[in-house]
Amino acid sequence: MIKINLLPQRKPKRVETPGQRDVGIGVLGLIGAGAAVFFLLHQPAKAKLDDLRATNADLQQKLAKRKDAIRDLKELQAAVALAESRTEAIDKLIAARAVPAHMLHELGLILTMGEKPTMTDDMTAKVNDPNKDTYKFQFDWDPRHVWITKFVEKQGAFTLEGGAESDADVSQLTKRMQASAYFQDVTPRGGAQVVDKDSGQTYYQFTIAGKVVY
Repeated sequence: MIKINLLPQRKPKRVETPGQRDVGIGVLGLIGAGAAVFFLLHQPAKAKLDDLRATNADLQQKLAKRKDAIRDLKELQAAVALAESRTEAIDKLIAARAVPAHMLHELGLILTMGEKPTMTDDMTAKVNDPNKDTYKFQFDWDPRHVWITKFVEKQGAFTLEGGAESDADVSQLTKRMQASAYFQDVTPRGGAQVVDKDSGQTYYQFTIAGKVVY
């Protein structure tokens, strides 16, 4: 005889072994520990690092500004030292009472921006002649690039000593004196680069000799 069971069959209950339960608890523990490390250690450390980076950037900006200020201060000190040197040179010229007044006036013209030396018609033609480079000088030259430290005149012969920012500035001064109607036989007498002991600025020291036309 064949029996047919029409009742639903019950599925066997899943039995959880102790090992599986321990693994699950361990995984949950690791997840919890990871979250704790992230929120308690990583996040504060990252925030602190961001603050340090921001502080460092601010310090770098302040340092750059200080470097600019120091550079500007050095340039200002050099300019002051140069101005003091020129003032001292002018005072020496004023104190040299034996020097003819007309020659001092001529030197004043030569050392004034935009002014030309007093020239004869013949010399003016030579200076303006594009084919005569020997007499030609730059009309836009800045005479503030040179200063006089000593001027000695005796029996018509003079010796001028001074400083300049470059050898080219000495050349421009010499050409103007050569073109002047108040000087003759103007010749540069050597020069060298030196360093000012007070300001540390490098400049060109020169000597020019010649004769004065009374």
